[in-house]
Amino acid sequence: MKIYNNLTIKQKHQNSVVAIGNFDGIHLGHQKVINQARQKAKKNRLPFGIITFEPMPLMFFNKKIKNHRINSLFQKKSQLKQLKLDFLIIIKFNKIFSRFSAKQFIEKIIFNKVKCKFLFVSNNFKFGFKRQGNIKILKKYSELYDYRNIITTPLRKKTKVISSTIIRKKISQGKIYEVNKLLNRKWCIHGKVIKGHRRGRKIGFPTCNINILDYVIPKLGVYAVTVKTRKFQRKGIANLGYRPTFQGKNLLLEVNIFGINKNLYNKEIEVNFIKFLRPEKKFKNLKELKQQIKIDIIQAKKNV
Repeated sequence: MKIYNNLTIKQKHQNSVVAIGNFDGIHLGHQKVINQARQKAKKNRLPFGIITFEPMPLMFFNKKIKNHRINSLFQKKSQLKQLKLDFLIIIKFNKIFSRFSAKQFIEKIIFNKVKCKFLFVSNNFKFGFKRQGNIKILKKYSELYDYRNIITTPLRKKTKVISSTIIRKKISQGKIYEVNKLLNRKWCIHGKVIKGHRRGRKIGFPTCNINILDYVIPKLGVYAVTVKTRKFQRKGIANLGYRPTFQGKNLLLEVNIFGINKNLYNKEIEVNFIKFLRPEKKFKNLKELKQQIKIDIIQAKKNV
Protein backbone atom coordinates (compact mmCIF):
# COMPACT_ATOMS: atom_id res chain seq x y z
CA MET A 1 0.00 0.00 0.00
CA LYS A 2 1.44 3.33 -1.10
CA ILE A 3 0.83 6.16 1.38
CA TYR A 4 0.55 9.71 0.03
CA ASN A 5 0.99 12.58 2.48
CA ASN A 6 0.52 15.05 -0.36
CA LEU A 7 -1.50 15.22 -3.58
CA THR A 8 1.28 14.28 -5.97
CA ILE A 9 -0.37 11.05 -7.05
CA LYS A 10 1.51 8.63 -9.29
CA GLN A 11 -0.06 7.89 -12.65
CA LYS A 12 -0.52 4.21 -11.78
CA HIS A 13 -2.88 5.24 -8.95
CA GLN A 14 -4.93 7.64 -11.03
CA ASN A 15 -8.14 6.68 -12.89
CA SER A 16 -9.03 4.71 -9.80
CA VAL A 17 -11.78 3.61 -7.46
CA VAL A 18 -11.72 5.74 -4.29
CA ALA A 19 -13.58 5.66 -0.97
CA ILE A 20 -13.59 8.87 1.09
CA GLY A 21 -14.12 9.31 4.83
CA ASN A 22 -12.57 9.68 8.27
CA PHE A 23 -12.76 5.91 8.81
CA ASP A 24 -12.22 6.34 12.56
CA GLY A 25 -12.20 2.83 13.99
CA ILE A 26 -12.53 1.11 10.61
CA HIS A 27 -15.55 -0.70 12.03
CA LEU A 28 -17.81 -3.20 10.23
CA GLY A 29 -19.66 -0.38 8.46
CA HIS A 30 -16.40 1.05 7.11
CA GLN A 31 -15.27 -2.43 6.13
CA LYS A 32 -18.46 -2.86 4.10
CA VAL A 33 -17.74 0.34 2.13
CA ILE A 34 -14.11 -0.63 1.60
CA ASN A 35 -14.96 -4.17 0.46
CA GLN A 36 -17.57 -2.90 -2.03
CA ALA A 37 -15.11 -0.39 -3.45
CA ARG A 38 -12.35 -3.00 -3.71
CA GLN A 39 -14.68 -5.37 -5.55
CA LYS A 40 -15.61 -2.61 -8.00
CA ALA A 41 -11.91 -1.94 -8.61
CA LYS A 42 -11.19 -5.62 -9.18
CA LYS A 43 -14.12 -5.98 -11.58
CA ASN A 44 -13.00 -2.96 -13.62
CA ARG A 45 -9.27 -3.68 -13.29
CA LEU A 46 -8.60 -0.33 -11.65
CA PRO A 47 -6.42 0.67 -8.69
CA PHE A 48 -8.24 1.12 -5.38
CA GLY A 49 -7.51 3.65 -2.68
CA ILE A 50 -8.86 5.71 0.19
CA ILE A 51 -8.84 9.42 0.91
CA THR A 52 -8.88 10.36 4.59
CA PHE A 53 -8.10 13.46 6.65
CA GLU A 54 -5.63 14.34 9.39
CA PRO A 55 -6.42 15.71 11.87
CA MET A 56 -10.05 14.61 11.88
CA PRO A 57 -12.15 17.67 10.86
CA LEU A 58 -14.16 17.71 14.10
CA MET A 59 -10.96 17.90 16.15
CA PHE A 60 -9.58 20.62 13.85
CA PHE A 61 -12.62 22.86 14.23
CA ASN A 62 -13.16 22.22 17.95
CA LYS A 63 -9.86 22.37 19.81
CA LYS A 64 -11.63 21.52 23.07
CA ILE A 65 -12.28 17.99 21.81
CA LYS A 66 -9.20 16.15 23.05
CA ASN A 67 -10.25 12.53 23.50
CA HIS A 68 -12.13 11.46 20.42
CA ARG A 69 -10.22 8.88 18.40
CA ILE A 70 -11.12 5.21 18.25
CA ASN A 71 -7.84 4.49 16.52
CA SER A 72 -4.66 6.53 16.04
CA LEU A 73 -3.34 7.47 12.61
CA PHE A 74 -0.65 4.80 13.05
CA GLN A 75 -3.33 2.18 13.69
CA LYS A 76 -5.49 3.43 10.83
CA LYS A 77 -2.62 2.97 8.39
CA SER A 78 -1.90 -0.53 9.71
CA GLN A 79 -5.55 -1.62 9.63
CA LEU A 80 -6.12 -0.26 6.12
CA LYS A 81 -3.01 -2.04 4.87
CA GLN A 82 -4.58 -5.33 5.98
CA LEU A 83 -7.64 -4.52 3.83
CA LYS A 84 -5.45 -4.65 0.71
CA LEU A 85 -5.56 -1.08 -0.56
CA ASP A 86 -3.33 -0.04 -3.43
CA PHE A 87 -2.92 3.45 -1.99
CA LEU A 88 -3.93 5.74 0.88
CA ILE A 89 -4.13 9.53 0.52
CA ILE A 90 -3.91 11.45 3.81
CA ILE A 91 -5.05 15.03 3.27
CA LYS A 92 -3.72 17.52 5.81
CA PHE A 93 -6.81 19.21 7.21
CA ASN A 94 -5.69 22.80 7.76
CA LYS A 95 -7.07 26.33 7.38
CA ILE A 96 -6.48 26.43 3.62
CA PHE A 97 -8.12 23.07 2.97
CA SER A 98 -11.03 23.85 5.33
CA ARG A 99 -11.96 26.78 3.05
CA PHE A 100 -12.30 24.66 -0.08
CA SER A 101 -15.83 24.81 -1.43
CA ALA A 102 -17.52 21.53 -2.31
CA LYS A 103 -16.95 22.26 -6.01
CA GLN A 104 -13.27 23.05 -5.43
CA PHE A 105 -12.81 19.77 -3.58
CA ILE A 106 -14.33 17.84 -6.48
CA GLU A 107 -12.44 19.76 -9.16
CA LYS A 108 -9.00 20.15 -7.56
CA ILE A 109 -8.71 16.80 -5.78
CA ILE A 110 -11.17 14.24 -7.17
CA PHE A 111 -10.78 15.34 -10.79
CA ASN A 112 -7.35 17.02 -11.20
CA LYS A 113 -5.25 15.06 -8.71
CA VAL A 114 -6.81 11.61 -8.30
CA LYS A 115 -8.74 11.45 -11.58
CA CYS A 116 -11.23 9.21 -9.82
CA LYS A 117 -13.56 7.04 -11.94
CA PHE A 118 -15.72 5.53 -9.16
CA LEU A 119 -16.27 7.40 -5.91
CA PHE A 120 -17.64 5.57 -2.84
CA VAL A 121 -19.09 7.55 0.09
CA SER A 122 -21.65 6.93 2.84
CA ASN A 123 -25.11 8.39 2.44
CA ASN A 124 -24.46 11.02 5.14
CA PHE A 125 -21.11 12.19 3.73
CA LYS A 126 -20.53 15.96 4.08
CA PHE A 127 -17.59 17.89 2.68
CA GLY A 128 -16.35 21.31 1.64
CA PHE A 129 -16.59 24.71 3.33
CA LYS A 130 -19.14 24.65 6.18
CA ARG A 131 -20.03 21.05 5.16
CA GLN A 132 -22.06 22.38 2.23
CA GLY A 133 -21.19 19.40 0.05
CA ASN A 134 -23.29 16.24 0.16
CA ILE A 135 -24.31 13.33 -2.07
CA LYS A 136 -26.59 15.60 -4.13
CA ILE A 137 -23.63 17.85 -4.94
CA LEU A 138 -21.50 14.84 -5.85
CA LYS A 139 -24.21 13.60 -8.20
CA LYS A 140 -24.65 17.05 -9.73
CA TYR A 141 -21.00 17.29 -10.80
CA SER A 142 -20.37 13.62 -11.62
CA GLU A 143 -20.87 13.98 -15.37
CA LEU A 144 -18.84 17.21 -15.65
CA TYR A 145 -15.89 15.72 -13.78
CA ASP A 146 -16.12 12.24 -15.23
CA TYR A 147 -16.77 9.99 -12.24
CA ARG A 148 -19.54 7.71 -11.06
CA ASN A 149 -20.70 8.34 -7.51
CA ILE A 150 -21.72 5.25 -5.55
CA ILE A 151 -23.60 5.78 -2.29
CA THR A 152 -23.30 2.97 0.22
CA THR A 153 -26.16 2.15 2.56
CA PRO A 154 -25.17 2.00 6.24
CA LEU A 155 -24.59 -1.36 7.85
CA ARG A 156 -27.10 -2.19 10.57
CA LYS A 157 -26.93 -4.51 13.55
CA LYS A 158 -30.26 -5.28 15.21
CA THR A 159 -31.86 -2.35 13.31
CA LYS A 160 -29.22 0.13 14.58
CA VAL A 161 -26.73 1.73 12.20
CA ILE A 162 -23.12 0.87 13.05
CA SER A 163 -21.25 4.14 13.46
CA SER A 164 -18.10 5.56 15.06
CA THR A 165 -20.34 7.66 17.33
CA ILE A 166 -22.06 4.57 18.75
CA ILE A 167 -18.71 2.81 19.25
CA ARG A 168 -17.25 5.82 21.11
CA LYS A 169 -20.28 5.78 23.41
CA LYS A 170 -19.93 2.06 24.11
CA ILE A 171 -16.20 2.49 24.87
CA SER A 172 -17.04 5.23 27.37
CA GLN A 173 -19.58 2.88 28.98
CA GLY A 174 -17.07 0.03 29.28
CA LYS A 175 -19.06 -2.19 26.89
CA ILE A 176 -15.90 -3.64 25.40
CA TYR A 177 -17.40 -6.94 24.27
CA GLU A 178 -19.93 -5.06 22.12
CA VAL A 179 -17.24 -2.69 20.84
CA ASN A 180 -15.05 -5.59 19.72
CA LYS A 181 -17.98 -7.15 17.89
CA LEU A 182 -18.63 -3.92 15.96
CA LEU A 183 -14.94 -3.49 15.11
CA ASN A 184 -14.47 -7.17 14.21
CA ARG A 185 -11.27 -7.07 16.26
CA LYS A 186 -10.08 -6.08 19.74
CA TRP A 187 -10.19 -2.36 20.47
CA CYS A 188 -6.73 -1.26 21.51
CA ILE A 189 -4.61 1.66 22.65
CA HIS A 190 -1.13 1.95 21.18
CA GLY A 191 1.45 3.99 23.04
CA LYS A 192 4.92 4.41 24.48
CA VAL A 193 5.66 3.23 28.02
CA ILE A 194 6.49 6.17 30.31
CA LYS A 195 8.06 6.34 33.76
CA GLY A 196 5.73 6.36 36.73
CA HIS A 197 6.21 6.39 40.51
CA ARG A 198 7.07 2.65 40.52
CA ARG A 199 4.37 2.02 43.14
CA GLY A 200 3.21 -1.12 41.33
CA ARG A 201 6.68 -2.63 41.51
CA LYS A 202 6.94 -1.80 45.22
CA ILE A 203 3.72 -3.69 46.03
CA GLY A 204 4.59 -6.66 43.82
CA PHE A 205 2.59 -5.79 40.68
CA PRO A 206 4.85 -3.87 38.26
CA THR A 207 3.04 -1.90 35.57
CA CYS A 208 3.70 -0.28 32.22
CA ASN A 209 2.28 3.23 32.25
CA ILE A 210 0.81 4.84 29.13
CA ASN A 211 -0.78 8.22 28.42
CA ILE A 212 -3.97 7.67 26.42
CA LEU A 213 -3.30 10.81 24.34
CA ASP A 214 -6.35 11.67 22.19
CA TYR A 215 -8.07 8.27 22.29
CA VAL A 216 -11.68 8.24 23.45
CA ILE A 217 -11.67 7.67 27.23
CA PRO A 218 -13.02 4.26 28.28
CA LYS A 219 -15.01 3.81 31.48
CA LEU A 220 -12.60 4.25 34.39
CA GLY A 221 -11.70 1.00 36.06
CA VAL A 222 -10.00 -2.36 35.63
CA TYR A 223 -9.91 -4.38 32.39
CA ALA A 224 -8.76 -7.80 31.25
CA VAL A 225 -6.33 -7.15 28.37
CA THR A 226 -3.74 -8.66 26.10
CA VAL A 227 -0.51 -6.82 25.35
CA LYS A 228 1.53 -6.94 22.15
CA THR A 229 5.03 -5.71 21.45
CA ARG A 230 7.36 -6.49 18.57
CA LYS A 231 8.79 -9.37 20.59
CA PHE A 232 5.88 -10.90 22.49
CA GLN A 233 2.16 -11.13 23.14
CA ARG A 234 0.94 -11.72 26.69
CA LYS A 235 -2.19 -11.61 28.82
CA GLY A 236 -2.54 -8.90 31.42
CA ILE A 237 -4.67 -6.57 33.49
CA ALA A 238 -5.03 -2.80 33.11
CA ASN A 239 -6.29 -0.01 35.31
CA LEU A 240 -7.47 3.22 33.71
CA GLY A 241 -7.98 6.09 36.11
CA TYR A 242 -6.57 8.65 38.51
CA ARG A 243 -5.33 6.25 41.22
CA PRO A 244 -7.48 7.69 44.07
CA THR A 245 -5.71 5.54 46.67
CA PHE A 246 -2.57 7.59 45.96
CA GLN A 247 -4.36 10.93 45.31
CA GLY A 248 -3.41 10.80 41.64
CA LYS A 249 -4.26 13.80 39.45
CA ASN A 250 -3.50 12.66 35.90
CA LEU A 251 -5.42 10.07 33.90
CA LEU A 252 -3.18 7.09 33.26
CA LEU A 253 -3.39 3.59 31.83
CA GLU A 254 -1.41 1.15 33.99
CA VAL A 255 -0.84 -2.35 32.62
CA ASN A 256 0.42 -5.38 34.53
CA ILE A 257 1.66 -7.92 31.98
CA PHE A 258 1.52 -11.50 33.24
CA GLY A 259 4.90 -13.24 33.20
CA ILE A 260 6.89 -10.13 32.26
CA ASN A 261 9.03 -8.37 34.86
CA LYS A 262 11.47 -6.34 32.80
CA ASN A 263 11.93 -2.66 32.01
CA LEU A 264 9.86 -1.59 28.99
CA TYR A 265 10.38 2.18 29.28
CA ASN A 266 10.13 3.95 25.91
CA LYS A 267 8.99 0.73 24.22
CA GLU A 268 5.88 0.80 22.01
CA ILE A 269 3.12 -1.50 23.22
CA GLU A 270 -0.43 -2.27 22.11
CA VAL A 271 -3.03 -2.85 24.82
CA ASN A 272 -6.03 -4.85 23.56
CA PHE A 273 -9.14 -4.49 25.71
CA ILE A 274 -11.06 -7.72 26.34
CA LYS A 275 -13.49 -7.11 29.21
CA PHE A 276 -14.37 -4.49 31.81
CA LEU A 277 -13.96 -6.06 35.28
CA ARG A 278 -14.82 -3.37 37.82
CA PRO A 279 -14.97 0.42 38.34
CA GLU A 280 -12.03 2.32 39.82
CA LYS A 281 -12.26 2.74 43.60
CA LYS A 282 -10.31 4.18 46.51
CA PHE A 283 -8.88 1.68 49.00
CA LYS A 284 -8.27 2.28 52.70
CA ASN A 285 -4.70 1.00 52.59
CA LEU A 286 -2.14 -0.89 50.50
CA LYS A 287 -3.11 -4.25 52.01
CA GLU A 288 -6.68 -3.86 50.81
CA LEU A 289 -5.46 -2.74 47.39
CA LYS A 290 -3.13 -5.75 47.04
CA GLN A 291 -5.94 -8.15 47.97
CA GLN A 292 -8.19 -6.63 45.31
CA ILE A 293 -5.47 -6.77 42.65
CA LYS A 294 -5.05 -10.51 43.32
CA ILE A 295 -8.80 -10.97 42.80
CA ASP A 296 -8.69 -8.84 39.64
CA ILE A 297 -5.84 -10.94 38.21
CA ILE A 298 -7.79 -14.16 38.77
CA GLN A 299 -10.81 -12.61 37.01
CA ALA A 300 -8.66 -11.33 34.15
CA LYS A 301 -7.10 -14.75 33.53
CA LYS A 302 -10.58 -16.24 33.24
CA ASN A 303 -11.51 -13.74 30.51
CA VAL A 304 -8.43 -13.64 28.26
